[in-house]
Amino acid sequence: MPTMTKAGEKWAKAAAKDMKKRTKKNKIKKTKKNTKKRKPKYSLKNAKKQIISKTKYKELIKKRQHHKKLSLKQRKQLDEALFVNYCSCIKSLKYDQKVKDYLEYPVCMSSIYKKRGLKPPKGVTIKCGKYK
Repeated sequence: MPTMTKAGEKWAKAAAKDMKKRTKKNKIKKTKKNTKKRKPKYSLKNAKKQIISKTKYKELIKKRQHHKKLSLKQRKQLDEALFVNYCSCIKSLKYDQKVKDYLEYPVCMSSIYKKRGLKPPKGVTIKCGKYK
């Protein structure tokens, strides 16, 4: 068996330290669990309670259809109300046996936004996923 030089001994010690570090890191990685954090779901019932009254809703829709000026607060209220109504429409049609699968999206989009001449916001169907 050949003897090691001083440089070889230093290299062997460094390699042994490196291996210890690597095995410690692997042990730490194995103990941690990679779990995704779930985003909280909001209920449509509570969202409906917080939106504006039907008369104010209709009034704001008429204003927007006739290109009248809406304040920032009114625009936000109307957008939120339209969004909640759209999501509740999807939810009601999704579990209805009479409606074919995936037809709830165009039907609700048409009835809430398109027929009123309103431009639907981007990604509105994806945002509905956060509601129960």
